[in-house]
Amino acid sequence: MIHLPKRESATTVFLFGAVLLRAISAAATLNRTGPSARLFVGGAMIRSSLIGSAVTVALLSAASAAGAQQPHHLNPVIQLLVEHKPVMGLYAPGNRGHAAAEGELPPLVGHDPPQALAQKTVAYKASDFVFVGSMEYHYDEMFPEFSSFATALRAAGPLSHTKPPYLEYPIIAKIPLIAPAPDQVVSHISKQLNLGTSGVMFVGAESAAEVKQGLAAMRFASKGGTRPSEVGAAPAYWGMSEQEYRRKADLWPLNPQGELINWTIVESKEGLKHVREIAAVKGIGVLWPGAGTLRGVFSTTGPDGKKVLDQAAWEAAIQQVLAACKEFHVPCGFPAGPNDIQMRMQQGFSVFVSQFNESGMQAVALGRKAAQRPPANE
Repeated sequence: MIHLPKRESATTVFLFGAVLLRAISAAATLNRTGPSARLFVGGAMIRSSLIGSAVTVALLSAASAAGAQQPHHLNPVIQLLVEHKPVMGLYAPGNRGHAAAEGELPPLVGHDPPQALAQKTVAYKASDFVFVGSMEYHYDEMFPEFSSFATALRAAGPLSHTKPPYLEYPIIAKIPLIAPAPDQVVSHISKQLNLGTSGVMFVGAESAAEVKQGLAAMRFASKGGTRPSEVGAAPAYWGMSEQEYRRKADLWPLNPQGELINWTIVESKEGLKHVREIAAVKGIGVLWPGAGTLRGVFSTTGPDGKKVLDQAAWEAAIQQVLAACKEFHVPCGFPAGPNDIQMRMQQGFSVFVSQFNESGMQAVALGRKAAQRPPANE
């Protein structure tokens, strides 16, 4: 039996159909002209073994041709998902600590120049992506820091030396909540993409409508979206001409050959109410439970003033998002550490992000080992 991938692309379906048509054509030709034609009895019987052999040969050659036409993605996150392999990466190194409260500007705790931060990123070879979460709040204040970092990373040479090449440091970046300021989503996303970003994460999703609006902002008008025509430094980051960039910079899996990916987080009770309709939106590349934020959602303050987590409710929320991912065949992500990455992988999560520190690197190492992937990328 031939099995199609769980999340069939238009390309896969088309090529699979071509395989079957070629096999049927081969069988019909042999039916009319081949050796078994001599064995018809009343025009009704043929030598099934010869027909079967012809069909097998046709299937193998057509399948080989189909495989040769499958694109090898520049974005390794997409390529790994196409191959049904777990994806692991770290936050970008930075100079900011943790905010004292949600929504506050994180304090400066370091003064490394962008070039030094880029070199730290480049030196670590086991990450499949570079995750930037700094622009979820205070976008206007944090964007210049991100711009300097992305420019330094481009100067460090993000393309691999393999054939075909791939982006060794594809950037996935958060944007602020879409729903409170829908008029700003196009600007927020396009400014990130024009620096060479390969993916955008939508935080706090609570409806399918807002997700669709964000996805449209990731696509050029020629592809049915709302992204402005300007491309900035993105082609240079991707190592290609502007014309080629415009062709490739489209949303996967809506476009099977696209190189941009969307991550969407569900991290509120309202979002959980609508998680199935969110998961059903075509164009989401990875759906995430916002485990950290949900921890706060399902915590209460005890008599001593300390937060008390409702562990069962928190875990149920995580599993609710995972169930929606499985139902609609969307890869599911999780912010994992060394103590839970293997467990979450066994549950069905397939994309993982960890902090840029020793613990995060240990999580990636454990995850790659569990996934039977090499310790580092080529």
